[in-house]
Amino acid sequence: MKDQKSPNKTGRREFISMLSAAAALGLTGIPGAAASALFKTGRTDQQAPEMPAITLGPHRISRLIVGSNPISGYSYLGPHTDRQMKEYFTTEQTVEFLLKCEQAGITVHQLSARQEYLSLLREKGSKLKIICLHSDREKIKETIGNARPIAMVHHGGVTDRLFAAGDSKTVRDYVKAVKDTGLLAGVSAHNPDNIKRIADEGWEVDFFMTCFYYLTRPVKTEAPGTTLPTGPYVFYKDDPKIMTQVIRQVRQPCLAFKILGAGRLCSNQETVRAAFKFAFENIKPTDGVIVGMFPWMFDEVSANSGYARELGKI
Repeated sequence: MKDQKSPNKTGRREFISMLSAAAALGLTGIPGAAASALFKTGRTDQQAPEMPAITLGPHRISRLIVGSNPISGYSYLGPHTDRQMKEYFTTEQTVEFLLKCEQAGITVHQLSARQEYLSLLREKGSKLKIICLHSDREKIKETIGNARPIAMVHHGGVTDRLFAAGDSKTVRDYVKAVKDTGLLAGVSAHNPDNIKRIADEGWEVDFFMTCFYYLTRPVKTEAPGTTLPTGPYVFYKDDPKIMTQVIRQVRQPCLAFKILGAGRLCSNQETVRAAFKFAFENIKPTDGVIVGMFPWMFDEVSANSGYARELGKI
């Protein structure tokens, strides 16, 4: 691995600029391993130290998985941030970002809306495993042919809508169709009751994707304990406690997502670290986390992988 650049090698002006940016973002609370990784410049020619891992079917995967919402321009913070993400994540920039995630020890990418960057990513030599978030039963085989995933997961928003309409059968048929292809089959949901119901009914699901926030509530009322709403979304502060209770009850591995509240728990790195700490302390040792990243301001990949190594040890 290349030596970390010293202030003299980096240049006084660049180094001061980096320190100023770090101070502005509150990065002094980053643990040592993450902080040293954060201030690297340039690409590394070796993999980072091994990431804590879990088992998903026959696969051994990193406990930290890189999500796809920022790549697809879904910020949950409004149209301005959506547009900024879309402009940042060109095909080439997306590939470079995912290669950096892989260098940091992340071995899995959960994707959804966009897939056009996968061919270039593989041309660059990436070995990232793919988990597809999807809901169209008729296009399962087509999606498998394009993405070559290790697993297919029924989309959480669609799951919650179908369950609310009394149509859990469509979701269960999707799971069966995925199982028929030989891939791992999962179900995603924002409503913890849907996860409990599937587990209680004994569906043949290999794992769950579990949102820390119940964003598909049919009625969103203002009440003490909520965060500020942004657009149509209200993030209730106690939701993660409720979902993690369910996560600990089900036998299947769970991949927890929105552990940072779609950016609402990112005001400083102490807050980010606390969110990672809560997640890893309240899910099972067999579970992982999916985190979307937007490294526009600073190196979120190195910081987040540092938290996963520090706090996600099994």
